[in-house]
Amino acid sequence: MKKALITGINGQDGSYLAELLLEKGYKVYGLMRRKSKVDFGNVKHLKNDIEIIYGDMTDPISLINAMKISQADEVYNLAAQSFVATSWEQPIATAEIDGIGVTNMLEAIRTIKPEARFYQASTSEMFGLVQEIPQKETTPFYPRSPYGVAKLYGHWITKNYRESYGMFACSGILFNHESERRGKEFVTRKITDAVARIKLGLQDPLELGNMDAKRDWGHAKDYVKAMWLMLQQDEADDYVVATGETHKVREFVELAFKHVGIEVQWQGEGVDEIAIDKATGKTVVSVNPKFFRPAEVDILLGSPKKAEEKLGWEREISFEELVKRMILSDLERVKEEA
Repeated sequence: MKKALITGINGQDGSYLAELLLEKGYKVYGLMRRKSKVDFGNVKHLKNDIEIIYGDMTDPISLINAMKISQADEVYNLAAQSFVATSWEQPIATAEIDGIGVTNMLEAIRTIKPEARFYQASTSEMFGLVQEIPQKETTPFYPRSPYGVAKLYGHWITKNYRESYGMFACSGILFNHESERRGKEFVTRKITDAVARIKLGLQDPLELGNMDAKRDWGHAKDYVKAMWLMLQQDEADDYVVATGETHKVREFVELAFKHVGIEVQWQGEGVDEIAIDKATGKTVVSVNPKFFRPAEVDILLGSPKKAEEKLGWEREISFEELVKRMILSDLERVKEEA
């Protein structure tokens, strides 16, 4: 039986990955920070199937202890301060967790079980001010947030440990991937949660930032398959995981409202833009400048060619299906809450 250690197991990606590995017969360990109240998050339904180890990415001793307990054959580092907006408010904490934390984990592996295979969750935010379209593994990086900069450190230190120590260490440069388990602070889940509440008459208009930002959106359940495939190869390498499609935030909003039977009409532009419910004439979306980033990332579009050809990876859930799953899940949840 293979053993896997997943940091950030109670997050969106961690929960889908844990399900995948359990299906494949792995013994799954999850690293979680100890809190005053136990919070299993997205793995509450798996708490009897996984073993939790308490630790912190900024505490090297706890990571060494996690490796001693788990004796993991595969380590998936998904723990991070992953919200871009928060990285501007907490840049030092973001750097310590998303940057130095990766080094701490690599050192723990190198100390206890150097033959273990390591996956680092890199991000399309490292491309930032994009230097070419679409972005590939060879595209120069130009991060535009403390989050992107910290993740870039984690990406490069992973590559350095692979080349310096011969460790099986690879990075997945994952483009935006969402799901029904996405945190409400992220724009996609903020949209679907608000649309459900607006449909049920429980919320006033939704406020958003840059409606013209373009993102390459896929479903997290598809993307964790790519993580696993990377650690099954003969040689470690880095891969872009994306859909090869890009959609504006505005398109996501329109599709979410469509799934609840509301057709919207856009009026104005820039910070004066609003969306009107055609049937009632009510404003359902308005642009608020406070949600604009200090440095905007206007477009992210990845090329999954290498992952498709070398890993045999392919996505199964379309953009339209992604939005549908999220909105239906939020509708059901909000109805229960109401």
